[in-house]
Amino acid sequence: MKLTRRGFVGLAAPVLAGGQDFAKISIERVDAGFEYAEGPAWSREGFLVFSDTAKGELRKLTPGSRSERYRAEANGPAGNAFDAQGRLYTCETHARRVVRLDRKGQIETVAAAWEGKRLNAPNEIAVRKDGHVFFTDPAFGKQADTRELDFHGVFHVPPRGPLTTLARWQTRPHGIALSGDGRQLFVANADERNIRVFTLDKDGKASAERVFVSGIDGPPAGIRLDERGNVYVAASGLTVYSPEGIKLASWELGEPPSNCEFGDADRMTLYITARTSLYRIRMTVKGAVSY
Repeated sequence: MKLTRRGFVGLAAPVLAGGQDFAKISIERVDAGFEYAEGPAWSREGFLVFSDTAKGELRKLTPGSRSERYRAEANGPAGNAFDAQGRLYTCETHARRVVRLDRKGQIETVAAAWEGKRLNAPNEIAVRKDGHVFFTDPAFGKQADTRELDFHGVFHVPPRGPLTTLARWQTRPHGIALSGDGRQLFVANADERNIRVFTLDKDGKASAERVFVSGIDGPPAGIRLDERGNVYVAASGLTVYSPEGIKLASWELGEPPSNCEFGDADRMTLYITARTSLYRIRMTVKGAVSY
C-alpha cells in the first residue's frame, strides 16, 4: 500500500541533502500483521531480519515476498545486527542477554551480566567491521521492577576481552548506530528525548560525549545513518537530520516507527519497522555500512 502525500509532514518545500530530495519520495507498506515489529537488520546474503518482539520471534523478508519466520522462541527479541562474518546478534529482552547466531544455526551468549548482576534488558545493538559490539541496556516496563543494576548502560563488547561500560546513565538509552567509518557512535536517550554522539578510537573506547540533537518529538528509538552522514531517527515519526543536527525532513506513517535500516543490493532502500507493519522508502542515497 502506498501512502499519499498526506502521510508526509514537516516539509514546506523540497529539501536537498547530498543529492537526496526528501520531498519526492513515497512510502510503501510491504508487510503487516505483527504485534510489535522492531530491530531490522540487513544481511549481505540479500534479506532483512527483524523482530516481532511481542510474539517472541524473528522474521525474515526477502524483497518481493512476504516475511516468514526466521527464528522462533527468541525471548522477546528487540535490536538485531549482522557482523562482517554474517553472524546475527540479537538483544533478547526477556532473557536479558545478547546472543549471536552463527551461519550453522548455533546460538552463543555474548553478554548477560555485569559484575555478577543480570543486565536490565538489552535493546538495540551495533557491530563495527572490526568486531567491536555496542548495545544499549535500558529497563522498560517489567524490567524496571526486577532490575539488578543501578544504572542504564551503554555497553561495549571487544573482539577479545571482557564486557565494558561505555556509559552509565540514570536515564534510558535506546537506539544505537555507528557512522560509516566506525569512528562515531550515536545513542538515543529515550527520557531526555535527545541523541548523543561519542567519538570512538580503534579499541572501541569512547570519548567526547556530546548532544547531537535535542527536543525530539517523542522518545527516540532506532537510529541509522546514510553515506552522507545524515541521521535517521525513529520517534513519533521518522525524522532525518543533517550531519550538523539540522532537521531536513519528517514523515508520519500512521503508527509510530520503532526503527529503520538500509537494505537491498545497493543499500538504497530504507526499511522501517512500525509496530504492526513493515514499510520501505526507495532513496537516492546509500545507507552507511559499518560492518
